[in-house]
Amino acid sequence: QVQLVESGGGLVQAGDSLRLACAASGRTIRDLAMGWFRQAPGKEREFVASISRFGTSTRYADSVKGRFTISRDNAKNMVYLEMNTLKPEDTAVYYCAAGPQYARPTDYWGQGTQVTVSS
Repeated sequence: QVQLVESGGGLVQAGDSLRLACAASGRTIRDLAMGWFRQAPGKEREFVASISRFGTSTRYADSVKGRFTISRDNAKNMVYLEMNTLKPEDTAVYYCAAGPQYARPTDYWGQGTQVTVSS
């Protein structure tokens, strides 16, 4: 079992940057793919980005490609999401997730952190 806790969300203006962090505990994340998902009000949860176990491969949703960067530090059991050039449509609750499947790591979930981007 792994517990995930997100931090770093907040209220920012369009064009600003934010860095989300996900702290994992309970077990090492070295053998898990990690990912970020988000859910906007009235919408379904959607994939944002994922990273392979050793960080050699990453995937992004088209809507964030070129603006967001996912990274991980296995020694610290941490995962990050650097978000640049934020847009109002990025407003959502962002969830950290983990699992064995790099394409969709969804076995474990955090509680989420709110990101609000004002125009």
